[in-house]
Amino acid sequence: MQHGSNESRQPVIIAALRSPICRANGQLKHLRAPDLLAPVLGSLLQNINAEPADVDDVIIGNAVGGGGNVARFAALQAGLPVTVPGLTVDRQCGSGLDAIALASRLVAAGGNPLYLAGGVESISTAPARANRTDDGELEFYSRASFVPPQFGDPDMGVAAENVARAFGVTREKQDEYALRSHRRAVEAASAGSFADEIVPLKSNEKLVDFDDGPKATLRAPLMSRFPAAFVPDGTVTAANSCFDADTASAVVITSLERAREMGASDGLLVLGCDTAGVDPELLGIGAAHAAERLLSRHDVAPGDLDLIEFNEAFASQTIACLAYLGVDPERANLDGGALALGHGYGASGAVLVTRLMAQARGRYATDGETPLALAMISIAGGMGTAALLQYTRF
Repeated sequence: MQHGSNESRQPVIIAALRSPICRANGQLKHLRAPDLLAPVLGSLLQNINAEPADVDDVIIGNAVGGGGNVARFAALQAGLPVTVPGLTVDRQCGSGLDAIALASRLVAAGGNPLYLAGGVESISTAPARANRTDDGELEFYSRASFVPPQFGDPDMGVAAENVARAFGVTREKQDEYALRSHRRAVEAASAGSFADEIVPLKSNEKLVDFDDGPKATLRAPLMSRFPAAFVPDGTVTAANSCFDADTASAVVITSLERAREMGASDGLLVLGCDTAGVDPELLGIGAAHAAERLLSRHDVAPGDLDLIEFNEAFASQTIACLAYLGVDPERANLDGGALALGHGYGASGAVLVTRLMAQARGRYATDGETPLALAMISIAGGMGTAALLQYTRF
């Protein structure tokens, strides 16, 4: 997928929206995954003045749902006709970004299709999971195994400690980064930077139209008092880790040729996507390896990037990934990230793209520049996905 290729095969994202991002078991706890996603899908169609029947497929990432193809369920709930199918994909935390990557590859295959793609997670309503034992009893578990035991299958917090140790990321650096994420998110919310991308939701008769994670009162002395959360005497704490969140996010993706025909005025060209595998014990570094390979393939240096969104599951892995790529942390997540906003698992990768769309429009919509943007996310089991995008006006 190269910029300058045939316009009928060049994928472009022409709209991107999300729900509020709220702490699990909080303001959105009454809403199941389709309830979070359907209003976003409906708003996207209104945003581009498209007929529901024009959509060729709805491709949605989801990590801890109950199965049953949430993409199809939410599409019908959003009012799309029964003729529009739905596909749910699961690459755990990368699911939302991988859904967008899949849609972009389908566009590149030809035919000028129109897709809704993204991710959703209702951690609050995720079903309990159990294996059936030999005698037929149910043995409940908190999370699935991501890799065979001989590869190591650390919990996310333990893996974050592994990355901190392997890459020399200190507690002080983690706390400093996490605090900056909160400050940036608070400033962005106060400036209205999130307003145009959020689709308000009604939960238990209350309208929810803002993210509830960023903390304006958070200060360094308070952060320093948090104990190690996952490993005795470790450096990863609740304060420099993300929190679980309920959210949905999706984009409209089509060919550049069809986007012009639809009257779209701007968008994010999808130049390429990549997914890489890494040691599962160091799963947090996966995004950097995917991004490194992707940038090399397109002859783009990290310094050429104008906008970078990385899913801040933990400060340790964020710092390590950016350092691996040679990116100054100040250049990433300009409006804060998951450390402040929360991590909605299968939705988070799509949130990254939605944020990049908003940032590109806010910073470059009138000056004629075509900034390069990178979205990247690390994934349980030792993987990472990255997408290279370029904002342009048509």
